Amino acid sequence: MIHLKPGDVLRHRYEIVEIIGQGGMGCIYKAADRRLEGRFTALKEIQPDPNNTPEERQQDRLQFQREASTLACLDHPSLPKVSDFFSENDQDYLVMDFVPGYDLRQAVERARHRDEFIPEAEVLRWANQLTDALRYLHTQDPPVLHRDIKPANIKLTPNGLIKLVDFGLVKLLSSDENRTITVVQGRGTALYTPLEQYGGDLGHTDVRSDLYALGGTLYHLLTNTPPVEARQRFLTPSALRDPRDINPALSDRTARAVLWAMSMHPDDRPRDVKAFAESLFGQGALPLRPTGTGLRRVSPDVREHTLVLGPGNVALGVLAAVLLIVSVIITLAAPTLP
Repeated sequence: MIHLKPGDVLRHRYEIVEIIGQGGMGCIYKAADRRLEGRFTALKEIQPDPNNTPEERQQDRLQFQREASTLACLDHPSLPKVSDFFSENDQDYLVMDFVPGYDLRQAVERARHRDEFIPEAEVLRWANQLTDALRYLHTQDPPVLHRDIKPANIKLTPNGLIKLVDFGLVKLLSSDENRTITVVQGRGTALYTPLEQYGGDLGHTDVRSDLYALGGTLYHLLTNTPPVEARQRFLTPSALRDPRDINPALSDRTARAVLWAMSMHPDDRPRDVKAFAESLFGQGALPLRPTGTGLRRVSPDVREHTLVLGPGNVALGVLAAVLLIVSVIITLAAPTLP
């Protein structure tokens, strides 16, 4: 629901110019800062849970204020700066830098319209900035998860800088890692959301959940094709196509690094952003075949890389070896026909 219209002013400072985004978690507006002439901000309106009691709503607001303060301390060139937060008319608002340019969902649409793919080198330049931003977030104390990485939440500025925007689903990991605190309730966007995140706050999400979403985003950028939703992949493991079957020009390393990040089980993904970046940019080892993908393609140069096996593949390998030994024994023991 849109609550504000152009011309509305909040806190005698932020004048609404236009709505620039809308979703289940609220709206985002472009607003002019009356105190600083010529400056524009992105004003995110947080949609409260209509089922919450007044007491729960008050607790949510206190939590929002504490965690918005944490977000305001973040400072990275690929993250918009959070400059203010406040509550007005029973709504919570987060004020961030307004990022000019267009999002990467639009970049994909433009490439599809031209019947071509975004060059791999260009996507990797974006990925370099994104992995640096995620490494910054994940190494905060406590670590910060974005939880809604997708092309529509990544802006490309006129000077070529990538910005990871919309902190609507940011999650802060507690120091003991046994519980988490969420700024705003939400599950992310289905196409880029790992299976473990479907449990909302009850899900066991960690930095590898952001890696899955990043992998899905890169898959989309490199192939012009959105990734298959995790729930469908769980039911039909072969549903996800190898990106090289869609875009044959992709390098083997890039394709396998992306698929590794998109492994269904967190334990089968890279352990952190650093490991993923090293594999993507040619410095680290890659798995022989990403586990849980159902893909048939195997690169001819796999012998040059370290084999990384997930627990499911290990069990399958042991079973295959046992069956092979049993078949040999049965063959040797069989009587010879005259």
